[in-house]
Amino acid sequence: MRLVRLAQQPSRVAEDVRAALASLGRGSNVVGGVALVGASPVDGRPVEAVVVMPKGVLIVIGVDLPDPALKLEAPLGGPWKADGWPLVHGDTSINPATDALSLSAACTHKIADVAPGAGPIGTILAVGPYVETVDQPAADLAGPVRVLYPTATTMLAATTSLATAPRPRSVQQARELIAALAPDAPPMPEEVLLGEGFSAYSDDEPTVIRENPLVAIAPTVPVQHPGKKPAKSAASPPVQQAVAVKPVPPPPAAPAEPGPEKSHQSKTVKWLPVAAIGLLIVLLVAAISVASGGDDTASTQTPPPPPTPATSPPPPSSSQVESIQFTSRASAADQKCASHAYGDVQASLQQTSCAGVKRASFAGSIDGRAAAVTIAVVEFPDTEQATAFKATADTPGGGGILDLATETNQWQSEVPVFESAAYQSGLDGKSVRLVQVVWVPGPSTPDDPGLVRGAKAALELPVQG
Repeated sequence: MRLVRLAQQPSRVAEDVRAALASLGRGSNVVGGVALVGASPVDGRPVEAVVVMPKGVLIVIGVDLPDPALKLEAPLGGPWKADGWPLVHGDTSINPATDALSLSAACTHKIADVAPGAGPIGTILAVGPYVETVDQPAADLAGPVRVLYPTATTMLAATTSLATAPRPRSVQQARELIAALAPDAPPMPEEVLLGEGFSAYSDDEPTVIRENPLVAIAPTVPVQHPGKKPAKSAASPPVQQAVAVKPVPPPPAAPAEPGPEKSHQSKTVKWLPVAAIGLLIVLLVAAISVASGGDDTASTQTPPPPPTPATSPPPPSSSQVESIQFTSRASAADQKCASHAYGDVQASLQQTSCAGVKRASFAGSIDGRAAAVTIAVVEFPDTEQATAFKATADTPGGGGILDLATETNQWQSEVPVFESAAYQSGLDGKSVRLVQVVWVPGPSTPDDPGLVRGAKAALELPVQG
């Protein structure tokens, strides 16, 4: 995420918005895109940010509350409550977000006009000065507006759930949209936008047409399961197969001259197979006689039973721990630890020499209910560094490791949001394992008994590197 600061942001929560956007990191390792901080898309009215992302556009508008709150009830179409007390205003607004929603609608129309088909356009209402928990109705969460206190975790969850276009917009489309929304923004080099996840091609010129046509018609390669011998290929050339199954007929024999010996030769050829069969029977009887008259051990020895075929191991994509079913969705390993992290965890990894990180995503079934599991195993050179890192990761609100399947678009159905996930961690020598589990669909709570049980079980799951 590249930040371009254009003007002073209007709300008190603006600094928290900018810090949350900056925590998403540079480049497309997290979400990618360009955040136009302080942009004024319509009528010179500035907003906290307009975030042009490869797969969507987000409008971030600050909403200042009178005081900090532990819990904010924030229905979009009804009055808000902070810690159970109604937030009353002197004007006719139904809640503090009324003006912000009106500005959001105007910005959405402007984006749709200057960039038809720009993909999903979402809105983030950033509330502050501080809110520990924001409660939105399920009907509002199904729409394009999120109310949240801006942190690295909440901002990441919102950008992931709102920017969901099937393919990224091109570099040229991104330039045109940025120029329309913020004419004063400096031009972005192509390599910068490519690094933020934008595509080199537009939707009407997909890269697939530039592939070698021979690759497109190559036969499908069957999936090879570990532990099984590869099946013989049946893709032999047709001519060789015809030769193998259809013998070439011999050339016709030259006609024999008629004579008195013709009848005698025919009879000899006719009796040769009979004589050969008789000789074979004599040899077989002799062999049986020798075997019966030889060593008794040879006559009583029974051949060993045929080996029992080994049972094929279960596919590695499925595991069962404590009666909870896990099915693998993605796994990978590299040494770019900080690039896959956010918040305080990312800052810790930037200062520590990480030896490597293995990440895995699993679809789970806990008590018959669908769940999603994300696991990260971070390796360190020594135990002391691992212990210090675990303490940082265990701190509430201290950030974490990004989910691999979400980052690589490998969830087969609904993309989980690991906000309010049940969390578990483990220390094994020089490695630290971090586990998060949520329901799919939500909502989830960190103390949900089923999710906690699933997170503890996931501490034993094998993570392939």
